[in-house]
Amino acid sequence: MTVSTCTVAAEPTPAETVAKRDRWIAVLVLLVASFMNLIDVTIVNVALPSMEAAFNATEAQIEWVVAAYILVFALCLLPAGRAGDSYGRRNVFMVGVTVFTAGSAFCGLAQSIDMLVLARIIQAIGGAMMIPQTLALVPALFPPAERGAVFALFGLSAGLASVAGPLLGGVLIGADLWGLDWRPIFLVNIPVGIIAVLLALRFVPQVPPSDGAKHDPIGVLLAGGALLLVIFPLIEGRLLGWPFWCFAMMVASVPVAVLFVRWQWRQAAAGRPQLLSADLLENRAYVLGIFLTALLFSGMPGFFLITALFLQNGFGLTPLQSGLTTVPFSLGVLGASFVAGRLGNRWLRLRISVGAGMIASGMASLWIVTAMVGETVVSWHFLPSLLFCGLGLATAISPLFNTVLASVTGENSGAASGALQAFQQVGGALGVAIVGQLFFSRLAASGSAAEMHAAYVHAYQTGIAYPVLSFGALACLAWFLPKPVIRSQNPMAASAVHE
Repeated sequence: MTVSTCTVAAEPTPAETVAKRDRWIAVLVLLVASFMNLIDVTIVNVALPSMEAAFNATEAQIEWVVAAYILVFALCLLPAGRAGDSYGRRNVFMVGVTVFTAGSAFCGLAQSIDMLVLARIIQAIGGAMMIPQTLALVPALFPPAERGAVFALFGLSAGLASVAGPLLGGVLIGADLWGLDWRPIFLVNIPVGIIAVLLALRFVPQVPPSDGAKHDPIGVLLAGGALLLVIFPLIEGRLLGWPFWCFAMMVASVPVAVLFVRWQWRQAAAGRPQLLSADLLENRAYVLGIFLTALLFSGMPGFFLITALFLQNGFGLTPLQSGLTTVPFSLGVLGASFVAGRLGNRWLRLRISVGAGMIASGMASLWIVTAMVGETVVSWHFLPSLLFCGLGLATAISPLFNTVLASVTGENSGAASGALQAFQQVGGALGVAIVGQLFFSRLAASGSAAEMHAAYVHAYQTGIAYPVLSFGALACLAWFLPKPVIRSQNPMAASAVHE
């Protein structure tokens, strides 16, 4: 089959000018920042009951502790990515880490639920500033042939954060350090953030701003409006019983998104700045890639949400016991990430397809595992399925990121990275909404409290139907991605990826 090819432009900063040791220290700093943001999203879920009791908060108020972060983070990713292109990625990264760290301190010191939600908004702004720069700085540190290993590490951090968050949260809350209850889950970010800024000053290279990266305020408003129309009803819909306006907002997001694309093309035709370059919107590999990224990330958050509810609410496990049950997933991610790093740029589409198929198969096998559950859960029964899912996730993430970003030029890498991660958030919010709706609807229809265990089993089996289908679809759609061409350090030499 004949496929189109994508190329990578010359490096914004020659990677060979950065000492090898310094490269890996810089990557460690970027990974720590990425992990700190990712784990913060998952660790909060464990602490919500403690926060609700501490502030005597309503269900709606406590939900906004999570919702405010997701919404603001997604809305700010695109303009923050472009800001990195305009003002220098290291500069924006360090400001983002600083703001995120300050927001974490305000969260830990909050004296009311309203102060906590406001602090979460500050956190989200900082997270949105630092996260797009992490992937965008990789081309300044490593030549194309070595980036597969680096993207594998980012995949590893994403997978580990999804599991480590509930586990670490359970440990910190259970320890009740200095009588602070849930507050250490935020305060622990303060020393980490300070160290990350200091190391970034020393080891992360200063990439010059792109001359062509200007601002597009109307594009920011249109993109933000389209994301808001999708994410807000997804966050609020289930709690409010899915009123008509939720669906009306999601439908309205389509013409606003079309208007955004047309505006970007108009800006490009007039030679004016664009929030998301028209070149990216016309790039088949990039557009399909961000869709597949949203599909991939739509399956994981909802799965771990209902898994925690199944284990804790359904069968009485503590947050720590629940986290320990899911540890095999993180072990699978860890093991496969090392293999993914060694494979580099080889067999990218095959690895995406195989990895997605592994996750779909592993989650489907949980139907059999949970069907055998009686009055108690045996944690090790989940081990083979979750281990296989973790292996699949690490197999798929690295080549997917590599394929998507391989087609992006240095001038647009920050905006492209921001858009990629914005679609991750949209996918995650969509997945949580769908999986949550399936789970809670089945749970409500499953009978009396005397049948609680069976009700949770049936609800869980219904909820994981969406992740199984979404990962199965990803395994098939991965083959529609164009085969990238990875350029070597010599811009005149290019070699096709071996598949």
